[in-house]
Amino acid sequence: MSIPILKYSLSTHNHRVNSFEYLTGEEQPRLYTTDNLPTSSEIDQIIWAAYRQIFSEHQTLFNTRQLFLESQLRFNQIKIKDFIKGLLLSDKFRVLNYDVNNNYRFVEICVQRVLGRDVYNEREKLAFSIVIASKGLESFIDLLLESNEYLENFGDTIVPYQRRRIIFQRNKGEIPFNLKTPRLNYNFLDKQFMPRLSWSGSVRRFRPQEQKPKAGDPALFLSMLKDISMI
Repeated sequence: MSIPILKYSLSTHNHRVNSFEYLTGEEQPRLYTTDNLPTSSEIDQIIWAAYRQIFSEHQTLFNTRQLFLESQLRFNQIKIKDFIKGLLLSDKFRVLNYDVNNNYRFVEICVQRVLGRDVYNEREKLAFSIVIASKGLESFIDLLLESNEYLENFGDTIVPYQRRRIIFQRNKGEIPFNLKTPRLNYNFLDKQFMPRLSWSGSVRRFRPQEQKPKAGDPALFLSMLKDISMI
């Protein structure tokens, strides 16, 4: 039997205050939608906006493009919500965001990019994390895309956007959600085959020259030649 999603209270954060989107001086989001039969150039802008929102500007590269999904959207075979789901379930999104983070961080990323807000509290983060652990990644994505919150704000035809365009970070000023560093969780350095460079105290720092050559390494052959020349 599947585990139902945990109940959690909606704590009072700025992103829940009525009409906060229309504060004086705050940047208003541009809506990218297919409601008005967009032209070819407008479709290009819609596709770019979707990549920028879901992958963020850090990860929008040529190799993250999903050309088949783009073609379907251009020929009106799928809706924007289907395109968004395809991006979220793509191998590239999984590798760049899911595989290198724990479930809690991944929940934060998806809520920010799909629902356009930050997580309400730790309880919401835990509830969604349990969905990922018990039902899988696709069920979690479906839960976000089929939620009343998503349908009321974006529906089938609007690219998700940051409903609160600006957030504040200490020592960094005000920046949009999707300019926050999307990864990397420190605990996942080993998965990326990266050394832990922050060692201190009695632990020696990693130095490439300290690595011993392995079988088949040309360094072993050069070492043998050096020994022979010394005889």
